[in-house]
Amino acid sequence: MPVNPTGVAPHEFSCEFPVRKVVLAYSGGLDTSVILKWLQTTYACEVVTFTADLGQGEELEPARQKALLLGIRPENIFIEDLREEFVRDYVFPMMRANALYEGQYLLGTSIARPLIAKNRSRSPTPSGRTPWRMVPPARATTRYASSSATTA
Repeated sequence: MPVNPTGVAPHEFSCEFPVRKVVLAYSGGLDTSVILKWLQTTYACEVVTFTADLGQGEELEPARQKALLLGIRPENIFIEDLREEFVRDYVFPMMRANALYEGQYLLGTSIARPLIAKNRSRSPTPSGRTPWRMVPPARATTRYASSSATTA
């Protein structure tokens, strides 16, 4: 049986429905790359990666290349430009509210997570919306990644 990051046997990650496809909020970093392989190994499911372009520029292509290297088909790699919405609806309100972490630091990654979650839950197919069913994250899911599943 393959080893997974949690050390918990795959049968302990039971769902009430079979997991066939997972949409992963993917950055190309260590955490999301590990969870990508864990999802493939544990659920033997198709993984679709969703990467939000929030202005990171040169980091996007390496994320695409790493997803390909990890076995994701090109048609299952989605990078969406969310820069305008991010600045308009998240960064400006955060700055107006003087939202600081520990009274010193601007909120970084955490301010983008709601926007990423909102857009990740949309269907990446141009033919229309597919109802992605949200499932509770497994214990191996880090604070940087989560998964969605559908029975389609």
